Amino acid sequence: MTTRAYDGRLAERAREAFGVRPVGDRQAERLVRRCAAVYEGRPDWVDPDPENSVRTVNMARSVCAETARLATLGAGVTVSGSERAAWLQNEVDKCRGNLRHWVEYGCAWGTVILKPNGQDVDLLTPDRFIITDTDGGNVTGAVFQSARYDQARGKYLTRLEYHRFLADGRYAVSNRCFAGDTPGDRGVPTPIGATPWAGLAEDVAAEGVARPLFGVLRMPGANGLDPASPLGAPVFADALEELRDLDVAYSRNAAEIYDSRRLALLDDRLTEQAGAPVGGARRIKLPRFIKRAFGSGAAEYYQEINPALNTEMRLKGIDALLSQIGFKCGFSNGYFVFNQRTGMVTATQVEADDRRTIQLVKDVRDKVVSALDGLIYALNRFADAYELAPAGEHQVTYDFGDVTYNREEDRARWYGYVADGRAPFWYYLVKFEGFSEEEARAVEEAARG
Repeated sequence: MTTRAYDGRLAERAREAFGVRPVGDRQAERLVRRCAAVYEGRPDWVDPDPENSVRTVNMARSVCAETARLATLGAGVTVSGSERAAWLQNEVDKCRGNLRHWVEYGCAWGTVILKPNGQDVDLLTPDRFIITDTDGGNVTGAVFQSARYDQARGKYLTRLEYHRFLADGRYAVSNRCFAGDTPGDRGVPTPIGATPWAGLAEDVAAEGVARPLFGVLRMPGANGLDPASPLGAPVFADALEELRDLDVAYSRNAAEIYDSRRLALLDDRLTEQAGAPVGGARRIKLPRFIKRAFGSGAAEYYQEINPALNTEMRLKGIDALLSQIGFKCGFSNGYFVFNQRTGMVTATQVEADDRRTIQLVKDVRDKVVSALDGLIYALNRFADAYELAPAGEHQVTYDFGDVTYNREEDRARWYGYVADGRAPFWYYLVKFEGFSEEEARAVEEAARG
């Protein structure tokens, strides 16, 4: 993943360089940027004022991380069929470890783009691209922004890469570079040969390209602010009010706990050592929770302050907010509530209770498959253009883990297969007991006598 852009004026630069504008309304873009700030722990409702301090527990990030975890559980991608397929498999394997992170960023931004760069795969968030063309809701044109600092020249370099289909059906890619003195400088045009991207052509067009040379990971939820926008909505976009209320509730509860320390006020005359001369009395060392109070009345006094906590009542409110946040993000009711479930549950129970969650996971997985299809297509075209591997057919197979998987149920089922003679005992030992195949076969052989 390359560094992010130095400034946010991509649309203005793209208009000047290529004469194109983003598709859709700015409202959708503002929503995406607001959600990105919430995900990064910078929501606009955080208040540092000590009198009204509101911190954030960043529940939005937890929602995105959990969605990505479930969606990529046991994810596998197999490319087979030829020497070209073996090359594609190697490229996919190199970036497979990033898949969960890519999906999490997709959940946070609503839309991310996966684009090969010749060495690996760039993940681009909406602050680094604008969509310029669509066809039936599918992205067909976009401008991408890359930024680097040229230490030798002391310049901030920016490259705009414009992908689109031409009227004659060819697929075109144009590169324009700019050099500025500061990160926010729009810069002046500079030849691509004088930049780190010197190996790229300024303009190139190819025939026979059926789809864009990048993959688009767009969340399944509709963009309610602008139906025409190609940008997807972040998974928590509909729960921003509840996320704010959760942060307020947490902050109030945390402040109450912080201020709940037992305190005792003790007349300072009671802390003087007996017999000590007046004015030069030595004070008795007191426990931390006791504070001296200067008394002037006839009676000496002692008063304890032991604030009552409303934690139990507050936690009920927090649980209600968590449940509402989870539901509005697509999870089953109560998915994020504390202590909602206890004890062992079967996979059948989980499937019945979490049907909404399972549907969310399936929807996100469908989008992941679509994005990876686009990425693999782009990699295949790169292999053609640069003769990276011999041409050949390839088939792609996707596999995902079962969200409702219960190991104990699976263990009992397979032990039943062994008892019925439908499966070998050594396979059971390898699958569930951690034996190597050699060790398991030896145990089975010894058991037979």
